[in-house]
Amino acid sequence: MQRFWENYKSDYKKILKLGLPILIGQLGMIVVGFADNIMVGRYSTAALASASLVNNLFNVAIFACLGFTYGLTPLIGALYAQKRDGAIGSLLKNGLLLNTFFSIGVILIMGVIYLNLERMGQPEELMPLIKPYYLIYLAGLLPVALFNVYAQWAYAINRTQMPMWIILSANLLNVAGNYMLIYGHCGFPELGLTGAGISTFVARWLSAFMIMGVFFFMKRFRGYSAGFLSGRINGEEMGRVNRTSWPVSIQMVFESGSFTFAAVMAGWLGAVPLAAFQIIVITGTLGFCVYYSMASAVSVLVSNAAGRADRHGMRKVAFAGYHIMLTLASVSSLIFLLFEHKMIEAFTEDAAVIATTMTLIFPLVLYQLGDATQITFANALRGTSRVAPMIWIAGVSYVAVGLPATYILGFPAGLGIYGILLSFSVSLFLAAGLFLWQFMRVTSAGRSIVE
Repeated sequence: MQRFWENYKSDYKKILKLGLPILIGQLGMIVVGFADNIMVGRYSTAALASASLVNNLFNVAIFACLGFTYGLTPLIGALYAQKRDGAIGSLLKNGLLLNTFFSIGVILIMGVIYLNLERMGQPEELMPLIKPYYLIYLAGLLPVALFNVYAQWAYAINRTQMPMWIILSANLLNVAGNYMLIYGHCGFPELGLTGAGISTFVARWLSAFMIMGVFFFMKRFRGYSAGFLSGRINGEEMGRVNRTSWPVSIQMVFESGSFTFAAVMAGWLGAVPLAAFQIIVITGTLGFCVYYSMASAVSVLVSNAAGRADRHGMRKVAFAGYHIMLTLASVSSLIFLLFEHKMIEAFTEDAAVIATTMTLIFPLVLYQLGDATQITFANALRGTSRVAPMIWIAGVSYVAVGLPATYILGFPAGLGIYGILLSFSVSLFLAAGLFLWQFMRVTSAGRSIVE
């Protein structure tokens, strides 16, 4: 045991040093997510159900944009290991342009979905709440992409604390805005769910402007900003970003899309199951965001090792991260088992929603190990820059297997909302095994480490 600890100790420290600031920022976002849903849920069950549909629809769009920005991390991380600040700035410039165009494309797609909301089989009485909230959410999609382009730069150069402080500041503004605009406090009008949307919109744009200000005006980052300003838009760098960005984005679209279709199916069961589904998904986000924080640190450190052509270092970092992740998954599961009832009661006073949600705790806990494992090795694979296999892995796990499992367990098997949640374990454990296998294959001797 002592030898095991000595072998991984330095990697644990590096991962925690990079990952903890990301984790704190993510926890801040979780707190805001909880606050949003608690305030909306206590405003009305209809508002909570409406938020569930819109949030889950936009999860696909947001994860698509996030995934596209994640393609920058391994490229910048490798350049950082080589101390090429100017090249990082130039790459970021090309990456920013690509991400802007990509997010505009996503916005247009979500606009088409808006025109077809009535065809999704959702309760008609929710449409007057869903539509305005949807449009406000749509207007806040671009700043998510802009912020995360610069956040990936900060993570890749091991400056994870800076985005953390920006996220926490914006989150405080978001919570205050919710308090004032949902219920009409401090002289503001009572806007309900629409007020929650406006508050989130303002916080997202503030985050984007703050991180751009840091990049361009802080003296310590002058080498990067100089490379950004002097760098040229060119096909070679855009091609590099495209090759690492599209597979990660598609993987995250498939994954989040399977959850979104699950939310749509939950809506077929009525407003109460849909509201219960939203509470469980928001609660499950606690685990997901914690896991992804540490996995982002793993991705950065794997990319640093890839820049040095260190196969052993890449594997060592990945498995050190997995040890940490198993611990976090155990803690998350324990929290869900011990405190889930209190969490549910914080979201709603509706007895029917509380009773339905309580039945979903077991499938929530069950999929934590699969989620933690697939996140770890998907991000380790992302750090290698060899990300093309992520497309077929996600396609098989979440689309070819996951979606049919969700429908079969929910409806033909007669398990309803319980079956829909149970199906998450099927896709997540399958993805976990495939990502692990592919990472080991990429980092095996005799194979090129990076493309």
